[in-house]
Amino acid sequence: MEELVVLVNPEDQVLGLMEKQQAHINGLLHRAFSVFIFNEKGEMLLQKRAEKKYHSPGKWTNAVCSHPRNGETYLEGAERRLNEELGIKAELSEKFYFIYKADVGGGLWEHELDHVFTGIYNSDFNLNVDEVEEIRFISLEDLETEMAKNPEEFTEWFKIILEEYKHNL
Repeated sequence: MEELVVLVNPEDQVLGLMEKQQAHINGLLHRAFSVFIFNEKGEMLLQKRAEKKYHSPGKWTNAVCSHPRNGETYLEGAERRLNEELGIKAELSEKFYFIYKADVGGGLWEHELDHVFTGIYNSDFNLNVDEVEEIRFISLEDLETEMAKNPEEFTEWFKIILEEYKHNL
């Protein structure tokens, strides 16, 4: 099934739909969401993207990043992808949104109006191996140290979104 993204202007007014990979080739602004999941110790969940992903394979990123479908709210999309990728349900709350553009390599761009959600989760996961290679929890302090030492091991958008998260909370 062809996956479409919702193209928007900076005011989040819908301009149309486009196949996901084509939107990333063209660098067109589209709707997206990012989810940060924390455990009861305040550690952040990271996922390592599956090696078969068409961009940024094998890189660490936040719990979930994806795109709402046409007619789906940002929250509905975030909840859907938590289940599809990690096999979990968590109560999410939206924290902020912003626009960013990042070169993710291979002639692809993430240019997104990104709504950022957070949630708490302390139970078992049922990983979708087509999406996620592995997961781990990490303290924000250890994450910053690791990202400074090995920035190439993390997705470009995660670096941007994490900075926005720190500035907005």
